[in-house]
Amino acid sequence: FQANVDSLGGYADVFQANVDASGVVPQLSLIMGPCAGGAVYSPVMTDFLYMVRRSSYMFVTGPDVVKSVTNEEVTQEELGGADVHTRVSGVAHDAFDDDVAALRGARKLLTYLPLAYDEEPPRVEAYDSADRADEALRLVVPDDPNEAYDMRNVVKRVVDGHSLLEISPDYARNVVTAFARLNGRVVGVVANDPATLAGCLDIDASVKAAKFVRFCDAFGVPLLTFVDVPGFLPGVRQEHGGIIRHGAKLLFAYAEASVPKLTVITRKAYGGAYDVMASKHLRGDANYAWPSAEVAVMGAKGAVEILYRGKSADEQAEKADEYARRFANPMVAAGRGFIDDVIDPAETRKRLCADLEILHRKDLPNRPRKHTCIPL
Repeated sequence: FQANVDSLGGYADVFQANVDASGVVPQLSLIMGPCAGGAVYSPVMTDFLYMVRRSSYMFVTGPDVVKSVTNEEVTQEELGGADVHTRVSGVAHDAFDDDVAALRGARKLLTYLPLAYDEEPPRVEAYDSADRADEALRLVVPDDPNEAYDMRNVVKRVVDGHSLLEISPDYARNVVTAFARLNGRVVGVVANDPATLAGCLDIDASVKAAKFVRFCDAFGVPLLTFVDVPGFLPGVRQEHGGIIRHGAKLLFAYAEASVPKLTVITRKAYGGAYDVMASKHLRGDANYAWPSAEVAVMGAKGAVEILYRGKSADEQAEKADEYARRFANPMVAAGRGFIDDVIDPAETRKRLCADLEILHRKDLPNRPRKHTCIPL
């Protein structure tokens, strides 16, 4: 073993090359077999990582070492298989059934990425009308504010047809991260999904979205954000796990991003989570709300329970209705300039395409510094 100590230096040389290339060119790794020990750190430092089911594995220490140290018995698949890393750990961004499918997936991803940070993302000839209206969007948000709906369906109806390529589709499903196109131009989509955890931001979702936002900013990909977020996920596990620190990563990533930022609030935008999700205060370029949007410190029920604690249930229900009438709408925020316009949902695509045609030339240099200190 000691005779092969040179391999450690080889690992470190590759790691340094990964770091040197970070933010300069997009990096993509495909794991098609076992990857263990120090070797795992090179692919995880690349921007995207794909695995092959039942034939690829990633772990720092294998099953034998785990058993000798912790007395836990686990198979390679259970410890570091493709499903584990795409669903549980978030290390990998997608998994495929065989090598050929993985290669095809990689080729598809590359059609959305520029060759380097100083080149524009590849644009295709527009095939979907920029003026296309979709009246179904007027009905997609339920009248009941607690009823879930599929945000992925909303996104698909707004972007160019068949252009949505989701990144990490099986991990932290309460937030959607994806590449898509608007009138042929590549955009990075971040969207809360109320069908999972009511769209709350938790630790995993915050980290997933923050990494995606930073990649898009590094390579000049405009950001399109769809907001339906009731807040950060409450709970002892989240607080002890560092939701404050991890949530700050997403806030930091959006605030730091200098690419065009377009935001659409479809329903809830509550509390600090409203600020985090590409709000106007974080240098948002175009911030819209649908008539169903609610921009507030918190929901009616939570506000009433604090303001009218000790009142009867009937009195609290009456106050909740009054609160909802006054604040469960986007007009207060629009009156303060936090929202640029309250738009017809059917016209969302038309407005976003028009904005992107102007904003793709945006040039907003950040303050001179060596680098920022994101709360890692």
